[in-house]
Amino acid sequence: MDKKQVIIITDGDQYAQHTIDYIAKTLGGTSLSAFAGNPSVYTSEDIIKAVYEAKVNPVYVLVDDAGVFGIGSGEETILALVHDPIITILGVVAVAAHTKNMEWSRVALSIDQDGQINEHGVDKEGVPIAEVGRINGDTVYILDQLNLPNVIAIGDIGKMHGYDDEKKGCPITRKAVELILERGVPIE
Repeated sequence: MDKKQVIIITDGDQYAQHTIDYIAKTLGGTSLSAFAGNPSVYTSEDIIKAVYEAKVNPVYVLVDDAGVFGIGSGEETILALVHDPIITILGVVAVAAHTKNMEWSRVALSIDQDGQINEHGVDKEGVPIAEVGRINGDTVYILDQLNLPNVIAIGDIGKMHGYDDEKKGCPITRKAVELILERGVPIE
């Protein structure tokens, strides 16, 4: 079987689903938004099977554990994807959130609500925060431990007070995915 190239999105609500469907249509690839949710009710095995069946790389996988502290269903799916021999992770769009449990992760860089790339983290609205290279989020707990490539932080996907709206072409999410594709391995 050919290698499957995956971009992980750490959000799974309806806004994220619509945004990733739009991104897959405009930039190419396969959106697995049908397997998303807040939290997802699908198992890691279900999602990996769908990745295997995807016809076009990259495959966009949305994971969300709705703020469960520690390793929730979203992180379990990330672990399964990372350890699968057929799957290559191109990068992660790490979505910031106002979490009660203050889960956080280091990120390579962030894109703020104005589309500016910077070294600081961003909050849920896409506003830069004081901390360098770090964000708070619901489904980011495990990212630090996995040494994943191209972890790009953005605010709440498809929202950010309208800055990432589909009517505007989802510019923040699009830029994050484009950066991952530019820095990732070639798409076959």
